Amino acid sequence: MTPLRLVVFDVDGTLVDSQQTIVEAMRRAFDQVGAPQPTREAVLGIVGLSLDVAMARLAPEAPRATHHALADGYKTAYVNLRASKGTPASSPFYPGARDMLMSLAARDDLLLGVATGKSRRGLEKLIEGHGLEGFFVTEQVADFHPSKPHPSKPHPSMLKAALSETGVAPENAVMVGDTSFDMEMARAAGLRGLGVSWGYHAASALKAAGRIIDRFDDLPGALDDFWRQDA
Repeated sequence: MTPLRLVVFDVDGTLVDSQQTIVEAMRRAFDQVGAPQPTREAVLGIVGLSLDVAMARLAPEAPRATHHALADGYKTAYVNLRASKGTPASSPFYPGARDMLMSLAARDDLLLGVATGKSRRGLEKLIEGHGLEGFFVTEQVADFHPSKPHPSKPHPSMLKAALSETGVAPENAVMVGDTSFDMEMARAAGLRGLGVSWGYHAASALKAAGRIIDRFDDLPGALDDFWRQDA
């Protein structure tokens, strides 16, 4: 009998392309506190991390109070940008993402989940804005997982919680993501990591990935290849 399997998705850089909103919100946050602006590459490099860890990396010389102010400023700016643009414009799906989610959700042998550096409120707004209610049986967000001494990604806590909530064994689960944090988190939790090349980290950085795909159409075949290895 085919075991129940779980596919866990990262969000920003994997399902949706929110980089313009992320970069602009970060610019506003740093302007507000008068801190030196990080480069676009640096900002995209921390996507997926919880905000307290991200700000410490972007402004390593700043005191902790400034990190808190940056995080608060970023959240306010992001919410304002999302409200002014609407979710579909501020965080548009990558080509093929919605159709692939619908196709996978229709399969009886698969469960879908999310593991993201977003807050609970941020994820709920994105799901509501894109009409994804009911797609994900497990939703892991940064609010409820460790940020210190290790970041919520690549710490395995999110994925271990997803496995616990669904009852799926690690060998029957896959993490799909665009960053090295996603792939290292998968490896730490005992899952296979499936990297995507269209996100915010270069494909060459996804060294812990079992495989890297270049478009969503390649996802079902890659998953089947993983499962076939266990047959």
